[in-house]
Amino acid sequence: MILLPLEFQNRMRDMLREEYPNFIEAYEKPHFRGIGLNPLKCSLETLKSGLPFPINPAPFSPLSFYLPQEAGKIGTLPLHHAGAFYSQELSAASAVTVLNPQPGERILDLCAAPGGKSTQIASLLKGQGLLWSNEVVRSRANILLSNLERCGVSNAVVSSCHPDNLCTALAGYFDRVLVDAPCSGEGMFRRDEQAVQEWSPEHVEACSVRQLAILDSASKAIKENGVLVYSTCTFSPEENEGVVTKFLASHEDFQLIDCGVTFGRPATLPKARRIYPMDGGEGHFVAAMRRCSPNPCMVPEYEQRNTEKLSSAQELYMEIFKEKPARRIEPVGNLYLLLPDVLPELKNLGVIRAGVLLGEAKKNRVEPAHALFMAAAPSQLNTVVAFSHDSPQLAAFLRGEELSVEPSLRGYAGVAVDGVMTGFGKCSGGRMKNHYPKGLRNNPV
Repeated sequence: MILLPLEFQNRMRDMLREEYPNFIEAYEKPHFRGIGLNPLKCSLETLKSGLPFPINPAPFSPLSFYLPQEAGKIGTLPLHHAGAFYSQELSAASAVTVLNPQPGERILDLCAAPGGKSTQIASLLKGQGLLWSNEVVRSRANILLSNLERCGVSNAVVSSCHPDNLCTALAGYFDRVLVDAPCSGEGMFRRDEQAVQEWSPEHVEACSVRQLAILDSASKAIKENGVLVYSTCTFSPEENEGVVTKFLASHEDFQLIDCGVTFGRPATLPKARRIYPMDGGEGHFVAAMRRCSPNPCMVPEYEQRNTEKLSSAQELYMEIFKEKPARRIEPVGNLYLLLPDVLPELKNLGVIRAGVLLGEAKKNRVEPAHALFMAAAPSQLNTVVAFSHDSPQLAAFLRGEELSVEPSLRGYAGVAVDGVMTGFGKCSGGRMKNHYPKGLRNNPV
């Protein structure tokens, strides 16, 4: 049984009243475990057949599924390496369901790390439009980038920028903005003892002040009739209904709109939703607001500046792929990027990566990047070495070992598990030199 702070218990007793015993009873049970399907890379049928345990649908998103408690560690599974799914607290998926991104739109995920919601947004955009994923803490932004690369997201910008600087510079640019705000984490108490230890009424109050400031910044980035979604993983009214009420009071050009979902339960603020452990998730709050005032966008589109020295990158691309690149190649220092089709000016916005890393210039050649293969489908490549999820050779590949391949294979080849790209190597003389990144490999047997 988790030792909950007494003041927290008193708050929840006042909020839930007759349901409080059911709430407390939930803390005697294991927390929910879940994953999100990544349809950019994998079908549900492929996912189900490649997992060593059953999964069951969760109510918070069509992409969300419950894991059995006995599932064990999932980070070493081949389909996880391939980006076929991502680990996510299930009720957290509710925020993107309410956001409801549409292919071709411009979406800002303002507090995006570690990346579960950004990956969910990217899945719904289907490679069209633009996803801008921001995380103010640089170390967490690097984790965000790694997760988006693993999931094969090709139309994203990852940045580490203060929310107000970013939203001021990109005023009126986005169709939808998600603020999954840093919070006191009460909804994570069942799975994170540190969140319990860090909780205090003062922490709750400090979070609410910061959340309101982030919302104020986010409001600048949304165009007229655009939607701003605010979510937290806490139960505190000060951080939830209180923050939204204060925001609406100081932003009369925004109006609260219905979340349009049936999961969870109504919040005390009309049209917002709450999720408790009794509802099948750890804990979440979500509210949606629409901007009703004009917000002209003066943001210039990105203009490609560097067109020199592209021939070697283009040659590499054609060596690997069957067709010419559909997106612009841009050299940045010694790196080459495949840029998203939709892209604003990037100066002074803490951009870590725009689009997909194609490769890196080394001496007289360009060496392809892992991200390039992760964003591809096997059907797009000239050469693919295919394995099933239970193949010993695939297990060896994920440990970084050199593989035996057909002697006829030459040059760079993608590696696929159950038809899903998971990396690449370079073939010569019946051997494949392993290029799976060292930091991602499974431990040796």
